Amino acid sequence: TTESQTESATETTTVPQNEHTNPKNAKEAEALEASSENRVYLTFDDGPSQNTQRVLDILDRYHAKATFFVTGNGQKYNYLIQEAHKRGNTIALHTYCHDYRTVYASTDAYFNDLNKVGDMVKGLIGFTPRYIRFPGGSSNTVSRHYSAGIMSNLTRMVQEKGYQYYDWNVSSGDASGNNVHTARLIANATASRNNQIMILFHDTAAKNTTVEALPKVIEHYQSLGYTFKGINDTTFTPHQRVLN
Repeated sequence: TTESQTESATETTTVPQNEHTNPKNAKEAEALEASSENRVYLTFDDGPSQNTQRVLDILDRYHAKATFFVTGNGQKYNYLIQEAHKRGNTIALHTYCHDYRTVYASTDAYFNDLNKVGDMVKGLIGFTPRYIRFPGGSSNTVSRHYSAGIMSNLTRMVQEKGYQYYDWNVSSGDASGNNVHTARLIANATASRNNQIMILFHDTAAKNTTVEALPKVIEHYQSLGYTFKGINDTTFTPHQRVLN
């Protein structure tokens, strides 16, 4: 993908899904306490692929969960979407075709594509996920070539339609090329000390070093007391500054 165009050029605003400023009962107090825990959200874009099984097995080995923002480009491996869901990971939507010219041609074109991948996933796991990630992230500028101002409209419209979009506050850097050196990926992915971390990885056949880096990334954060969760309705929502 070309998500590397936007990885480091943006401000990130954390938008809580649920704000509990004055807990009125034990349930709210528990939710507030949970929001302060150290958590890492591993996210994998562009799958499923021939590497998805390897990722799932590593996650299981470390008792970690992750989120997979899937497309329609690897349907040979769609059974791994079901397997990831079965193992307790979160399935989310990226787009069906992941072609910038197509999805960012217009807001109608975007939602036609999103509905297509949503229907595909519903056929696999029984429901349409409401968690999404835009190709290139919400701060991408490549969409300007196809439709001026479209990201400003889409970031509003997806939420009006009941979706929530997720960018990231840490990038592994694996979008910068194929098989980026493992040490570099580990260094990038372990650079944060935030208590809520969402890391961008990619799940494609060309990302073997991403898979190789994953155990060290998990071990690093687990040693610091972090837990690894899939995105859910209470997860923080890193939103980058929209530039189109």
